[in-house]
Amino acid sequence: MPEVTIQIGGRGFEVSCQQGEEVFLQAAAKMLDDEAQVLSDQIGRMPESRMLLMAGLMLADKAAATDDRIKMLEGKLTEVEAEVQTLRNAPQPEPERVEVAVVPPSVTDTLAELAARAEALASVVEEKAG
Repeated sequence: MPEVTIQIGGRGFEVSCQQGEEVFLQAAAKMLDDEAQVLSDQIGRMPESRMLLMAGLMLADKAAATDDRIKMLEGKLTEVEAEVQTLRNAPQPEPERVEVAVVPPSVTDTLAELAARAEALASVVEEKAG
């Protein structure tokens, strides 16, 4: 079993761990040391057991807050997944029917005749005005 020296609050501790877990132990020790450093900066020197207890409690508080956030996000994810499933299972909407008006040829002919008359009248007006 490997022996690892970890630093917490400026103090060294010899700790044993399983083979291959040294990196994880160092990472955990770093988290505890960061909390111990905050305590040292705020309070100053304190007994080792108190420093470790307070740093551990601060980490536990962060872990509890993270657990609460995870549970909240898992609940939200479940809701969103249910909504997505509902939308996937919903029947496809009916295609919209769009009707386009068809202008009968007689109306087109009448409009063309009216346009021709209007142009003829415009020409007469221009001749009299000019």
